[in-house]
Amino acid sequence: MNHISELYLSRAENELIAAGMLDEISKDAKLKKEQFKVEESLTFYSSVVSHCYYCIFYSAKAILLNEGIKTSMPNVHGKTLRAFNKFLVKNGKLDVGLLKIYEDMAVKADVLLSIFYLEKGKRGEFTYETLPQANVKPAKESLDNADFFFRTIRTILQDEKNS
Repeated sequence: MNHISELYLSRAENELIAAGMLDEISKDAKLKKEQFKVEESLTFYSSVVSHCYYCIFYSAKAILLNEGIKTSMPNVHGKTLRAFNKFLVKNGKLDVGLLKIYEDMAVKADVLLSIFYLEKGKRGEFTYETLPQANVKPAKESLDNADFFFRTIRTILQDEKNS
């Protein structure tokens, strides 16, 4: 594994850890109140989904860069997804299930962005507890997906480094 791939994999792991921390904080009313001095009803599930997406994105970037495939702006997320599909899945290096997870997370990120724009326009009517609480299930699914995706990519890159 090259140095840049290691950096992206480390960044992916940081995103996964941040997602897990935000998930735990969201579930722990005492921690929110005593440690962070925020309302007990406040949750961070939307941020969990976002951090999970970035874990997957940076994991994909790490393995692509290890293969000598660079993606850049504009539309780096779309380019990374297409490159991940074309060079890794179709060449048999990765399971098709990982591509599905990546695509699912990209869609979730787009949905969250759409929600943001919609809710920005309705700011006066927005109820802070409703949207984050509605994201409990997607956040759990995102954590599971990001964990699986990250660990699989890390294993592949470590196996290549050791061989």
